[in-house]
Amino acid sequence: MKLGPRYHVKPRRHRERKTDYRLRLKLLRSKKPRIVVRKSLKAIRVQFIEYSPQGDKVLVSAISSELAKEYGWKYSVSNTPAAYLTGFLAGKRATAKGIEHGVLDIGLYHPTRGSTLFASLKGVIDAGIDCPHDAEMLPKEDRINGLHVNKEMKPLIGEIKTKMNGDKED
Repeated sequence: MKLGPRYHVKPRRHRERKTDYRLRLKLLRSKKPRIVVRKSLKAIRVQFIEYSPQGDKVLVSAISSELAKEYGWKYSVSNTPAAYLTGFLAGKRATAKGIEHGVLDIGLYHPTRGSTLFASLKGVIDAGIDCPHDAEMLPKEDRINGLHVNKEMKPLIGEIKTKMNGDKED
């Protein structure tokens, strides 16, 4: 353990490797809502979060388990097509609340080309939200339509997207 007059204890979330404060400050300086994408082994969550001095405020949220409960999704809720649909759902809810812009926050995840994180971003962009991105990082249409998983998945994705377009409530 280091001691001395010049030693500075880092913030708890930095010590636990949960928050990169330099990256967070860059995102907050944009003055746009953050599009926060977090994934677990069972689900993918997409949230629109706005900074507040008292604590961040979640404006809109969508989790991939909603796809099975409300929209008839019968496949895994943690794969690339489910990530895309979750991002699309969150984007539709955000446009219904009047949010037009956002900036992607992937936290400490490593940005991998074509990953589920960027599939969620593609869904948000297709829903009508403006977000700066590199088109090379987004997954290909074949992966978004689930052709790598099951050939019968593409029509179901189209049906679910039309249902989401019809929903105007939160």
